[in-house]
Amino acid sequence: MAKQRGRGKPARRREKRGGPGAGRRKPCPFCKDKIEQADYKDVVTLRKFISEKGKIRSRRITGACRRHQNQIARAVNRARELALLPYVDATATEERRGGRGRDRDRDRDRDRDER
Repeated sequence: MAKQRGRGKPARRREKRGGPGAGRRKPCPFCKDKIEQADYKDVVTLRKFISEKGKIRSRRITGACRRHQNQIARAVNRARELALLPYVDATATEERRGGRGRDRDRDRDRDRDER
């Protein structure tokens, strides 16, 4: 007698794994507006894809498709080279200077020498 399949436990359907980050992906802003090419001269649009520190934001955060994300990265780098966009945000570097640095140690040594 042949072995019958599917006699044991009924097949369970897999549950969709939805965590805190699950949900619909954002639509690509370029595809949504039917823009073919990301323009390096459009600084206002490119600033939306750059973080406060000056880094290019990822696809996961911006919602751009793969094609447009590559175009955005190329456009940002071109705009940086032509000095339309900064490589690093000026305010972010100033905040770091105010922290623990060599200047504080130098001032401490200078005060000690004066005594």
